Amino acid sequence: MTLDATIARVTDRIRARSEGPRGDYLARMQAAADAGPARAHLSCGNQAHAYAAMGEDKDALAAERAPNVGIVTAYNDMLSAHQPFETFPQTIKAALREVGATAQVAGGVPAMCDGVTQGQPGMDLSLFSRDVIAMAAAVSLSHNTFDAALYMGVCDKIVPGLIMAAATFGHIPAIFIPAGPMTTGLPNDEKAKVRQQFAAGEVGRDALMAAEMASYHGPGTCTFYGTANTNQMLMEFMGLHLPGASFVNPNTPLREALTVAGAKRAAEITALGNDYRPASEVLDEKAFVNGMVGLMATGGSTNHVLHLPAMARAAGIVLDLEDFDEISSVVPLMAKVYPNGLADVNHFHAAGGLQFMIRHLLEAGLLHEDAKTVAGDGLTRYTQEPKITEGGLIWEESDPESQNEKILRKPADPFQKTGGLKQLEGNLGRGVIKVSAVKPERHVIEAPVRVFKEQHEVKDAFKNGEFTSDTIVVVRFQGPKANGMPELHSLTPTLAVLQDRGLKVALVTDGRMSGASGKVPAAIHVSPEAADGGPLAKLQDGDMVRLDATTGELTCLTEGFESRTPVEPDLSGNQYGLGRELFGAFRTHVGPSTKGASVVL
Repeated sequence: MTLDATIARVTDRIRARSEGPRGDYLARMQAAADAGPARAHLSCGNQAHAYAAMGEDKDALAAERAPNVGIVTAYNDMLSAHQPFETFPQTIKAALREVGATAQVAGGVPAMCDGVTQGQPGMDLSLFSRDVIAMAAAVSLSHNTFDAALYMGVCDKIVPGLIMAAATFGHIPAIFIPAGPMTTGLPNDEKAKVRQQFAAGEVGRDALMAAEMASYHGPGTCTFYGTANTNQMLMEFMGLHLPGASFVNPNTPLREALTVAGAKRAAEITALGNDYRPASEVLDEKAFVNGMVGLMATGGSTNHVLHLPAMARAAGIVLDLEDFDEISSVVPLMAKVYPNGLADVNHFHAAGGLQFMIRHLLEAGLLHEDAKTVAGDGLTRYTQEPKITEGGLIWEESDPESQNEKILRKPADPFQKTGGLKQLEGNLGRGVIKVSAVKPERHVIEAPVRVFKEQHEVKDAFKNGEFTSDTIVVVRFQGPKANGMPELHSLTPTLAVLQDRGLKVALVTDGRMSGASGKVPAAIHVSPEAADGGPLAKLQDGDMVRLDATTGELTCLTEGFESRTPVEPDLSGNQYGLGRELFGAFRTHVGPSTKGASVVL
């Protein structure tokens, strides 16, 4: 199928926009690759330090002829998604010994859970943790003893941070090893209903706790289609997972077989062999466009409007909001997974999952087939699904038909004709809105605003019965410079209650919303942020604002608004406590959300 004209045009525009930084990046990666396998340049003392604790692998490491694979792990046992990684290194080492290679745990990276910190002060560190992860992974690989790297991470900031590191060390191959989603628990819509009942005072905390524990109940990723599972989708669409690896449950034979296969594949694609596939060549313009297509087709997390530009910059590629907007305009929404439906990711996977989507997006000309991946040349490989037979792990062609059209449909008969992500522009700045889960009658909201500085102020106003008419809730000073750009997902039940009462409500903020948010219209990532003198700092209670997701308008209609002096609030409460004092330099130097809100890029 001929590549869609819009996809081709956006790719060409990205390539032209990135010509300078991409050329410089590739030159650096080529120079690093030309230097040859790193261990050959280490002194005997250097190497002795590196191999001292490696037991039976010492001889192979010292011989310098076998690939040595570095493992960068986000393991901890507080995060259900990362707990399965505890045993992966030993599995990987044993698998590599079978093919005459070695592996070492190069280092660990922090991995925080937004589900634990949601609505708490620790959330102020969440976005910044992505850049810390990138730096920690770089420290892990700085010993320069590895011919390839395996990255073990799943959740919200972890995978983007690891990609930034993988691109920075792009002269060596990179394969991402997932852990998989937890098995299905309490349905997500039932959990959300109890949350709204609790917000409305209809049930007590005991009922809320019971519902939450029944939903988040075991090892693996949370089952809704939020940022973590969107990460996993991206790794397949961008060719960094083995085909079909994303949504296989933890602690199953197929999960272990895929981990073994990923380890062995890493050894096959180093510069020591004849199928060299450095990360710098996989992470090209086509890979990022394919990732954006997957984001739109699945109704993925808005957090990736921040993460993908930061990831791309690490590879010398410059993305802009216009790229997301234009791709969304031609890519149909093919999946309905909570919060954009009742199904969870296990149901999505059973219905055909990513292999079904990649197959039909390729046939529709909406993906670059000629992409370089860790599995081989061509994205068609990712239409195959893994299976275990008596002879071991194999890949077979997936079923071209959806197993449940309430969850998964072909591009010709989509749930929506567009991906549901819209760029917003106007005298309030630039931002984005995700409308794939928002009913069409709520795509345009024009109402007076109530302005808040903190999300708890919104909840207090709700408890006091202050919302009695149509309202656009503005929560400002939530951008990266102000307090690290926390998610405001804990406002979702409150705003959903108001919406269910028949009010027209929306949220406008320079902060973020969770990938699990959906049915309440939310203009997010508004830039310039209020703490940087952005227009949101000029708003006053009662100003009329128009949020139009059909035309992409975000405008204050009140006369004289633009001539006001921006408010300068006291942000001292965001500077200290729970580690926030350590991140002052991050808040000072962070870039705008439109460029990925990164400190290091």
